[in-house]
Amino acid sequence: MKKTAFSFEFFPPKTADGIEKLRENRAKLAQYNPEFFSVTFGAGGSTRDRTMDTVLEIHQEGFQAAPHISCVSASKEEIRELLKTYQERGIKRLVALRGDVPSGEVSAGDFKYAVELVEFIRAETGNQFHIEVAAYPEFHPEARTPKADLLNLKRKVDAGANSAITQYFYNADAYFRFVDQCQTAGVNVPIVPGIMPIYNITQLARFSSVCGADIPRWLKMRLEEYGEDIDSLRAFGVDVVSELCETLQAWGVPSLHFYTLNRSTMICKIIENISEK
Repeated sequence: MKKTAFSFEFFPPKTADGIEKLRENRAKLAQYNPEFFSVTFGAGGSTRDRTMDTVLEIHQEGFQAAPHISCVSASKEEIRELLKTYQERGIKRLVALRGDVPSGEVSAGDFKYAVELVEFIRAETGNQFHIEVAAYPEFHPEARTPKADLLNLKRKVDAGANSAITQYFYNADAYFRFVDQCQTAGVNVPIVPGIMPIYNITQLARFSSVCGADIPRWLKMRLEEYGEDIDSLRAFGVDVVSELCETLQAWGVPSLHFYTLNRSTMICKIIENISEK
């Protein structure tokens, strides 16, 4: 079996303690020689400076760093300035997203959809960046229909996206069907599965309700059985996610992208599990 590549997503820490903890966890994940570390971008650009600081620190450590760039509430000049800075600092990869609308925000800025951002990046910088975009095996929560969601991904790829990272899922068949549909629609770029470790049921349910990811009934009921026994829940979660990753590996996925929540312990256990096979 081909050796699986990994990438890891972080969010920019708010405190000095958070920065130090992220450094520690990043060092633990670095042992797996990731393709890149990505760093999220808060709603409406609310973490812009912290995102850039984190990205540049990762880059200075000798790793590929991929900043998220979201276009909601952003002007073309703001995005142009970001792109220029990243070009000057040697960043080669971007994650281009529409982004979340900030609470109470009225203006949407110069961009309405991620495809417009991808088009703008290509127009401004040519092929200087590898552009990742988002994909949704279980459909974007705002999509009118599954077909409309797929066509939206195709437009982003046609505009110049090099690959896509999916929202997390726990049903491998949803991913397999989605990739088949992408190929039929002429979306011929790598579709990298996003992987979310299970830390607790409340957090997972909250995330899933926002992003449209399905928690299968059997999984939800098993997690609820653990109640306040978080250690046992997480041990079970490691087994579930490890099995999911093994299924994806056997199918031949291009790589695995982990949503770390700035943690490393469970992800290290999952990677060790799937590397032992």
